[in-house]
Amino acid sequence: MKKILALFFILISVTAFMFATGSSEKQDDSAHPQVIIRFPTAGASGALYSVGAAITNMWNTQIPFVKASSQASAGGIDNLNQIADGESQVSIAISSNCWQSFNGTDSFEGMANPDLRVIAGLYLNPNQVVVTERSGIRTLSDVKGKHFAVAASGSSVEGECKNHFTAAGLSYPDDIRAEYISFSDSAELLRNGQIDGAWIMSGIPAAAVSQALSSGCRLLDIDEKTIANLKAEYPWYVTYTIPAGSYPNQKEDIQTTAIKMVLFCSAKLDDETVYMLTKTLWENMAELGESQASLRNLTAEEAVRDIAGLPIHDGAQRYYKEIGVL
Repeated sequence: MKKILALFFILISVTAFMFATGSSEKQDDSAHPQVIIRFPTAGASGALYSVGAAITNMWNTQIPFVKASSQASAGGIDNLNQIADGESQVSIAISSNCWQSFNGTDSFEGMANPDLRVIAGLYLNPNQVVVTERSGIRTLSDVKGKHFAVAASGSSVEGECKNHFTAAGLSYPDDIRAEYISFSDSAELLRNGQIDGAWIMSGIPAAAVSQALSSGCRLLDIDEKTIANLKAEYPWYVTYTIPAGSYPNQKEDIQTTAIKMVLFCSAKLDDETVYMLTKTLWENMAELGESQASLRNLTAEEAVRDIAGLPIHDGAQRYYKEIGVL
């Protein structure tokens, strides 16, 4: 009888211990306070908006303490300002704008944000220069005196025009008859012959480029000297090839430049949250890529490269070190 009672009490003790341990583990899983993530992207009709929506939906589903939502914005510069002001917590922009925000240059003059931190470098965003056949434009320097669409005034795309045309030996914007219009408007004016060329920065294939190349336009190569001048001046450019056949009537590879899109946040966002955001992002990247073409075939190894030397958040670093990337 004593042995039976002893075994009974041991069983009760073990059960109580297991219950307590299980309860403790459950409490640990839910111990982190809820974190609200506001994620500005770009215009609601653009590719970035759907990318942001896919990422925030995945975080909501996979991380119990995170409540994330994407929202339309005016684009990269607006996104960076929102993070700096604390209005939003995570966003996306090209690495050049991130570098400028971090260092307080260009559009961010006097407004440096030393708290900017990288979560992941994502995909390369290539520059695509479209010109009409009858314009006679064969190089960037040939754009001098031509009627050319440079996107919205003060936008990151206009910044690309300034950098590239300057590297090609032009005085920007004085040497160009600049038109400040959207990509879709540019495609329409190209098709109608109302402008000679347009600058489009987007993932491939871009609808505006497809439309233009279907109606008597072509993509322009950016020469080695211009690219070398850009790389000597700025830390974020990489050489990029648009493969032949990417667009209608494109029979040859096109050499251009690209800048990596960067997922970023503030250093003030706690390490555990950013660790979970980073870990969950990469563990679900294959699934994300099924619905978002720009996220296909991305790797964590590439996520820490070509990010203009920007600092990676400590929480993200923890994940990259765990998987041997850092």
